[in-house]
Amino acid sequence: MTRSLIAATLALGLAVPAAADEIADTLQSALDAYAEGDAAYALEELDYARQLLLQLKTEALAQFLPEAPAGWTREINTEMNAGLAMMGGGTGTEATYRGEGKSITLQFMADNPMVGALGGMIGNAALYGGKVERVGREKFMVQDREVTGLVDNRILVKASGAEPEALLALVGTIDMRALKEFGK
Repeated sequence: MTRSLIAATLALGLAVPAAADEIADTLQSALDAYAEGDAAYALEELDYARQLLLQLKTEALAQFLPEAPAGWTREINTEMNAGLAMMGGGTGTEATYRGEGKSITLQFMADNPMVGALGGMIGNAALYGGKVERVGREKFMVQDREVTGLVDNRILVKASGAEPEALLALVGTIDMRALKEFGK
């Protein structure tokens, strides 16, 4: 690992808000271990700093999950990112909304290599037994009790668990313009 790579990683950590002191400390620890010739511990610290940065990114993505509609509850799943590593990485978050005898799960998955492949499916929804509906300027594939869309060709938005009208109504409350800017 080169000193410039570690320095770049450290600079990224320092660009994060003040709440990321643990990240900066961990990156400094990696630099210190590297300077002492302990490459194994430097790598351990870099891995830990990466986990902390991914946690920050996940928390940022979760902010785009809409509030629960009046009379409903929202429970955010903080464990969704765990399975993304096996799917090529990226950032994900999900919430379950409950109310009026319904339960809807809303998922966001960003910057995952598998997400881009869904664009073709959404555009050809009829081939997969679905249809295309617009929510604002975004296209969503409606299939059974699931609505799936791709925002900015890199952020999967998927709602499931209820009739399409309820799913589309919840998806319609997402600030799609702001979501497009996530991670940029």
